Amino acid sequence: MNSLDNTLFIGKVLFSLERTASTNLYALDLLDEEKPLEGTIVLAKDQYAGRGQVNKHWESEPGQNLTCSIILYPDFLPARQQFALSQVVALGIADTLRSFIPKGVKIKWPNDLYIFDKKITGILIQNALQGSTIRSAVVGIGLNVNQTIFTSDAPNPTSIALETNVPVDLNVVLRKLSQNLEQWYLKLKAGKMEEIQTAYLDQLFRRNEIHQYRRPNGRIFSGRIQGTTAAGQLVVATEEGAELFSLKEIGYVL
Repeated sequence: MNSLDNTLFIGKVLFSLERTASTNLYALDLLDEEKPLEGTIVLAKDQYAGRGQVNKHWESEPGQNLTCSIILYPDFLPARQQFALSQVVALGIADTLRSFIPKGVKIKWPNDLYIFDKKITGILIQNALQGSTIRSAVVGIGLNVNQTIFTSDAPNPTSIALETNVPVDLNVVLRKLSQNLEQWYLKLKAGKMEEIQTAYLDQLFRRNEIHQYRRPNGRIFSGRIQGTTAAGQLVVATEEGAELFSLKEIGYVL
């Protein structure tokens, strides 16, 4: 597949690679050399050094999953609102997953996708800032599609095939994903922040439920996720009142 015909701009340029260390790194190299068209996708059958948040390794069996990166230029978005880009990416993936798995799709803060309590997608967004705006963004996505055996120490992985017992054409997933991402990205560009925030909160994993969490010092506490701030912090009601957490400041006890 060289380009997509069901979108306005995402996937009109598509680099389809047999093997690469990381689609994000490949996309970043493209940005260093030139200015690719917005929506350019880098797709790899085998990504052998992909990583997720906090430098964690992303396990993906070659040819079984969707591993790709999308180049965007959200220069209309103030840097202080960059979490909104993360939100629309998660929402686009959630809509895509629901095409195959109608129930249980949730967004685990900040932007992992879960089926009930099992992880199915990881996202790594690398933004380049220019002054108070975002010059470019590389949106890396690892979506488990047909892999059924996971060997890493990830505690709870799943895939579309594991949830449905049906293998899926990766090209079909890519087309749906690109279309859904584009729709949400255009809403972001149109400034529909309230619609984005409402949809994100409606799908937020564990929202308004009492669960246990872990502080960086290892202490376990009970809390209820209430939502997120515009800056992307997680708001959790605890015995000490409402607390704000940034990445690495809170761990989920699954």
